[in-house]
Amino acid sequence: MEVFWTSGYHGTSLPDLLQATRLSRGSLYAAFGDKHGLFLRALDRYIDEALARLDAELDRRESALAGLRTCVAGYVERTSGANGKRGCLVVATAMELAAHDAEVERRIRRFFKGMETRLTAALVRAQRAGELAAGVEPANVAHMLLCLLEGLRVVGKTGPNRAASQAAADTLLDSFAR
Repeated sequence: MEVFWTSGYHGTSLPDLLQATRLSRGSLYAAFGDKHGLFLRALDRYIDEALARLDAELDRRESALAGLRTCVAGYVERTSGANGKRGCLVVATAMELAAHDAEVERRIRRFFKGMETRLTAALVRAQRAGELAAGVEPANVAHMLLCLLEGLRVVGKTGPNRAASQAAADTLLDSFAR
Protein backbone atom coordinates (compact mmCIF):
# COMPACT_ATOMS: atom_id res chain seq x y z
CA MET A 1 0.00 0.00 0.00
CA GLU A 2 2.79 2.42 0.91
CA VAL A 3 4.56 1.92 -2.42
CA PHE A 4 1.40 2.45 -4.46
CA TRP A 5 0.50 5.45 -2.29
CA THR A 6 3.90 7.03 -2.84
CA SER A 7 4.39 6.23 -6.54
CA GLY A 8 0.92 5.63 -7.94
CA TYR A 9 -0.17 2.52 -9.80
CA HIS A 10 1.69 3.18 -13.03
CA GLY A 11 4.76 4.51 -11.22
CA THR A 12 5.12 1.32 -9.19
CA SER A 13 7.24 -1.40 -10.77
CA LEU A 14 7.26 -5.12 -10.03
CA PRO A 15 10.76 -4.82 -8.47
CA ASP A 16 9.37 -2.08 -6.17
CA LEU A 17 6.62 -4.45 -5.05
CA LEU A 18 8.97 -7.38 -4.60
CA GLN A 19 11.24 -5.27 -2.41
CA ALA A 20 8.34 -3.85 -0.36
CA THR A 21 6.64 -7.20 0.19
CA ARG A 22 9.86 -9.20 0.52
CA LEU A 23 8.25 -11.82 -1.68
CA SER A 24 9.67 -13.60 -4.68
CA ARG A 25 7.99 -13.04 -8.01
CA GLY A 26 6.35 -16.47 -7.81
CA SER A 27 5.10 -15.91 -4.25
CA LEU A 28 3.69 -12.51 -5.13
CA TYR A 29 1.83 -13.93 -8.11
CA ALA A 30 0.62 -16.91 -6.07
CA ALA A 31 -0.68 -14.64 -3.29
CA PHE A 32 -2.17 -11.81 -5.36
CA GLY A 33 -2.41 -12.97 -8.96
CA ASP A 34 -0.68 -9.94 -10.43
CA LYS A 35 0.18 -6.29 -9.80
CA HIS A 36 -3.45 -5.28 -10.29
CA GLY A 37 -4.67 -7.84 -7.77
CA LEU A 38 -2.16 -6.63 -5.22
CA PHE A 39 -3.15 -3.03 -5.92
CA LEU A 40 -6.84 -3.78 -5.36
CA ARG A 41 -6.02 -5.43 -2.03
CA ALA A 42 -3.91 -2.42 -1.03
CA LEU A 43 -6.69 -0.02 -2.06
CA ASP A 44 -9.25 -2.05 -0.10
CA ARG A 45 -7.01 -1.87 2.98
CA TYR A 46 -6.58 1.88 2.62
CA ILE A 47 -10.33 2.40 2.21
CA ASP A 48 -11.15 0.18 5.20
CA GLU A 49 -8.65 2.06 7.37
CA ALA A 50 -9.97 5.45 6.22
CA LEU A 51 -13.58 4.50 6.97
CA ALA A 52 -12.61 3.07 10.37
CA ARG A 53 -10.82 6.36 11.18
CA LEU A 54 -13.95 8.28 10.11
CA ASP A 55 -16.07 6.08 12.39
CA ALA A 56 -13.73 6.86 15.29
CA GLU A 57 -13.81 10.59 14.54
CA LEU A 58 -17.61 10.59 14.37
CA ASP A 59 -17.79 8.70 17.68
CA ARG A 60 -21.42 8.37 18.74
CA ARG A 61 -20.52 9.03 22.39
CA GLU A 62 -19.76 12.68 21.57
CA SER A 63 -22.20 15.23 20.28
CA ALA A 64 -22.62 14.74 16.55
CA LEU A 65 -21.43 18.26 15.78
CA ALA A 66 -18.32 17.74 17.92
CA GLY A 67 -17.64 14.54 15.97
CA LEU A 68 -17.98 16.41 12.69
CA ARG A 69 -15.55 19.05 13.93
CA THR A 70 -13.10 16.30 14.92
CA CYS A 71 -13.46 14.75 11.48
CA VAL A 72 -12.86 18.05 9.72
CA ALA A 73 -9.87 18.86 11.94
CA GLY A 74 -8.41 15.45 11.08
CA TYR A 75 -8.75 16.19 7.38
CA VAL A 76 -7.12 19.60 7.82
CA GLU A 77 -4.22 17.88 9.61
CA ARG A 78 -3.91 15.16 6.96
CA THR A 79 -3.96 17.71 4.14
CA SER A 80 -1.38 20.09 5.59
CA GLY A 81 2.41 20.08 5.37
CA ALA A 82 4.17 16.86 4.41
CA ASN A 83 0.99 14.83 4.90
CA GLY A 84 -0.83 17.04 2.43
CA LYS A 85 1.96 16.82 -0.13
CA ARG A 86 1.76 13.03 0.01
CA GLY A 87 -1.95 13.15 -0.68
CA CYS A 88 -4.60 10.49 -0.52
CA LEU A 89 -4.39 7.10 -2.21
CA VAL A 90 -8.12 7.17 -2.99
CA VAL A 91 -8.03 10.59 -4.63
CA ALA A 92 -4.84 9.82 -6.55
CA THR A 93 -6.30 6.50 -7.71
CA ALA A 94 -9.57 8.15 -8.73
CA MET A 95 -7.60 10.53 -10.92
CA GLU A 96 -5.20 7.92 -12.31
CA LEU A 97 -7.38 4.85 -12.85
CA ALA A 98 -11.09 5.16 -12.05
CA ALA A 99 -12.12 6.28 -15.54
CA HIS A 100 -10.45 3.23 -17.11
CA ASP A 101 -10.78 0.47 -14.52
CA ALA A 102 -14.21 -0.75 -13.43
CA GLU A 103 -12.88 -2.52 -10.30
CA VAL A 104 -11.10 0.61 -9.14
CA GLU A 105 -14.10 2.79 -9.94
CA ARG A 106 -16.33 0.49 -7.88
CA ARG A 107 -14.00 0.77 -4.89
CA ILE A 108 -13.69 4.53 -5.14
CA ARG A 109 -17.47 4.83 -5.38
CA ARG A 110 -17.81 2.52 -2.32
CA PHE A 111 -15.46 4.76 -0.35
CA PHE A 112 -17.23 8.00 -1.25
CA LYS A 113 -20.64 6.43 -0.61
CA GLY A 114 -19.47 5.05 2.74
CA MET A 115 -18.08 8.41 3.72
CA GLU A 116 -21.21 10.28 2.67
CA THR A 117 -23.46 7.79 4.47
CA ARG A 118 -21.49 8.21 7.70
CA LEU A 119 -21.53 12.01 7.41
CA THR A 120 -25.28 11.97 6.73
CA ALA A 121 -25.89 9.79 9.79
CA ALA A 122 -23.86 12.17 11.96
CA LEU A 123 -25.79 15.14 10.60
CA VAL A 124 -29.12 13.42 11.25
CA ARG A 125 -27.97 12.86 14.85
CA ALA A 126 -26.96 16.52 15.06
CA GLN A 127 -30.35 17.55 13.71
CA ARG A 128 -32.19 15.39 16.26
CA ALA A 129 -30.05 16.92 19.03
CA GLY A 130 -30.94 20.42 17.87
CA GLU A 131 -27.36 21.19 16.78
CA LEU A 132 -28.26 22.16 13.20
CA ALA A 133 -29.86 25.34 11.96
CA ALA A 134 -33.48 25.13 10.84
CA GLY A 135 -34.00 23.93 7.29
CA VAL A 136 -30.65 22.15 6.98
CA GLU A 137 -30.93 18.97 4.91
CA PRO A 138 -28.40 16.43 6.31
CA ALA A 139 -27.88 14.58 3.02
CA ASN A 140 -27.12 17.79 1.13
CA VAL A 141 -24.70 19.01 3.78
CA ALA A 142 -23.04 15.58 3.87
CA HIS A 143 -22.42 15.77 0.14
CA MET A 144 -21.03 19.29 0.52
CA LEU A 145 -18.74 18.12 3.34
CA LEU A 146 -17.55 15.19 1.23
CA CYS A 147 -16.66 17.61 -1.56
CA LEU A 148 -14.86 19.94 0.86
CA LEU A 149 -12.91 17.18 2.59
CA GLU A 150 -11.81 15.46 -0.60
CA GLY A 151 -11.13 18.85 -2.18
CA LEU A 152 -8.79 19.58 0.73
CA ARG A 153 -6.93 16.41 -0.29
CA VAL A 154 -6.43 17.74 -3.80
CA VAL A 155 -5.48 21.25 -2.71
CA GLY A 156 -3.21 19.77 -0.03
CA LYS A 157 -0.89 18.54 -2.77
CA THR A 158 0.12 22.18 -3.30
CA GLY A 159 1.03 22.81 0.34
CA PRO A 160 -1.74 25.20 1.41
CA ASN A 161 -1.78 27.22 4.60
CA ARG A 162 -3.16 25.07 7.44
CA ALA A 163 -4.92 28.06 9.00
CA ALA A 164 -6.67 28.89 5.72
CA SER A 165 -7.87 25.30 5.34
CA GLN A 166 -9.15 25.24 8.92
CA ALA A 167 -10.88 28.60 8.45
CA ALA A 168 -12.65 27.37 5.30
CA ALA A 169 -13.76 24.19 7.06
CA ASP A 170 -14.95 26.12 10.13
CA THR A 171 -16.87 28.54 7.92
CA LEU A 172 -18.72 25.65 6.32
CA LEU A 173 -19.46 23.97 9.65
CA ASP A 174 -20.58 27.25 11.23
CA SER A 175 -22.93 27.89 8.30
CA PHE A 176 -25.22 25.01 9.22
CA ALA A 177 -24.67 24.73 13.00
CA ARG A 178 -27.06 26.25 15.43
